[in-house]
Amino acid sequence: MAYFTDDFLQFFRDLEKNNHKEWFDENRKRYKTSVKDPFYSFVDHMIGLINHYDPTVQISAKDAVMRINRDIRFSPDKTPYNVHYGAIISSAGRKNKSIPGLFIRFSPEYLGVFGGAHGIDKNQLQKIRNAIAEDLQGFSSLVNQSEFKTRFGEIKGEKHKRIPPEFKLAFDREPLIAHKEFYYVARLDPGLITEANLPATLMEYWQAANPVREFLIRALNS
Repeated sequence: MAYFTDDFLQFFRDLEKNNHKEWFDENRKRYKTSVKDPFYSFVDHMIGLINHYDPTVQISAKDAVMRINRDIRFSPDKTPYNVHYGAIISSAGRKNKSIPGLFIRFSPEYLGVFGGAHGIDKNQLQKIRNAIAEDLQGFSSLVNQSEFKTRFGEIKGEKHKRIPPEFKLAFDREPLIAHKEFYYVARLDPGLITEANLPATLMEYWQAANPVREFLIRALNS
């Protein structure tokens, strides 16, 4: 079954041209019918699929879906609404973005599938680096698996220019240890959003990334 109609994407096209409260209030019923309600139902369905493989994911859509309202307090862009919809499906949902899970973003431009360890603190970074240094071959084999590389390409993230002395030997064998964060990205055709096989497609991406995700989870929990 398809969760979304064409109006899901059209709503965001229209919102981009009319990004102000008056227009949104006039279209609030449309937003609920075409965007919010089907997205919440879809995310609950995805949580159920992922919970089958990862029982720690016991959240509901309300814990996962990101707000459509933008935080404009410190931004020069004062448009009040995001022109996409997103959710973080993990054991903590949107409350803790550093926990590796499935982050999806639906927009007219692309369907984004993201994962990994993003926004981690110094202690979390140290744990991941320790885990990589202790199993260089194992980590390298995970990020170079053909399924992972085909769907996500490579691990992304900002890098430190200087590596702590204890990791310099490991860096020679695995340069990814210099990263400050470890995330991966896939951008798919937004036309997939209105297709019936959308959940199955996203689960294929989740499965492809799961070995890397589990490595990062183990490291963060060490």
